[in-house]
Amino acid sequence: MVKAINNLPRNQWFDYIGEHSKGKIQVVSAQLPEGPIVIKRYDPSRNQTITSAKEANISGNMLWRVANAIQPGVPVNIDRVLGASYNTRSALETLLAHTPEFYWCLPGRIELVDSTSQIKRGHKHLVWIPEKPHRNGIAEKYETDLTISEIPTASAIYEAIALPDTSVENGMDIEARRRHLQIQIALVIIGRHFGFNTWIARNDQGLTYGDKKVGELDGVIHRLEDEKMLQAYPDAVHAALLIDGIWFKGDRFMPAVIEVEHSTGVTSGLSRMKNFQDRIPPFPTRWIIIAPDEDREKVYREANKPQFHSLKALYMPYSAVDELYSLLQRRNITPDMLNDKFLDCYLEKIID
Repeated sequence: MVKAINNLPRNQWFDYIGEHSKGKIQVVSAQLPEGPIVIKRYDPSRNQTITSAKEANISGNMLWRVANAIQPGVPVNIDRVLGASYNTRSALETLLAHTPEFYWCLPGRIELVDSTSQIKRGHKHLVWIPEKPHRNGIAEKYETDLTISEIPTASAIYEAIALPDTSVENGMDIEARRRHLQIQIALVIIGRHFGFNTWIARNDQGLTYGDKKVGELDGVIHRLEDEKMLQAYPDAVHAALLIDGIWFKGDRFMPAVIEVEHSTGVTSGLSRMKNFQDRIPPFPTRWIIIAPDEDREKVYREANKPQFHSLKALYMPYSAVDELYSLLQRRNITPDMLNDKFLDCYLEKIID
């Protein structure tokens, strides 16, 4: 992908793809082999001009996430892959569409309407057709009869979660609480693929998943105070008991500390992580906020407050968790095939 974009003409302004797009974009540079890519862009419909065009980055992490989603001949919705993350996602979509092996298309979409499925006019997708290259620097539309399902699949992925009807916590209703636990279950299973053991917040370990309590699942840590990394820091153990998820690898590594937020804001999660950070040595780790895709701006705003700056928090949207979970479940991927770079491509840097 990076090589193909690097081969686009440098002096050409490309029109954003789609029927109503007005913006223009130009490639400034591309760092081979994995990015980042530097671009310039402007929008004439907003009275912007070439001279006012500003530079922006298409990050290596963003490129990895898109690359993981692409298969030959299968339409891909870039917005769905990236959720609300990355403000250059349309720029990447446009540049790829101008490379010889990518086309843009409007496949039909299957929607669930009044309990019946209907085929409706499709959204914009990219499709990779390497055996049928077109002219470089030209965006070609691909006519297809394919249809894409728009029926949500999260309930099928996490169908075994059971919560009592009275399960309400921190202002979350039953559905928000269920979604919160879905993400925690995904973290346990993702962690197993990476060779991590997972601490799940003490107050969530008694909830039921399938025929087991969450605390009984393979890879879930039963007693945080037994983790050798933390045995010398009892205050830190106490501070971490209600953190939604912590990954441990062996006795020496803590790859991530994670808070899962829903509709209640992110300050409480950041505060819990900061309280934990203040009670441990400077272990190398990731401090991650997982939140709905539409809450990116809220996460950005809260994580950049001075009192949380030492966390250097990373953002992982719900869609990225679902995508990574689904990928690892579908593929025969073992810990020896995975590394930190693969994990990091699902995380977004949000600190100024």
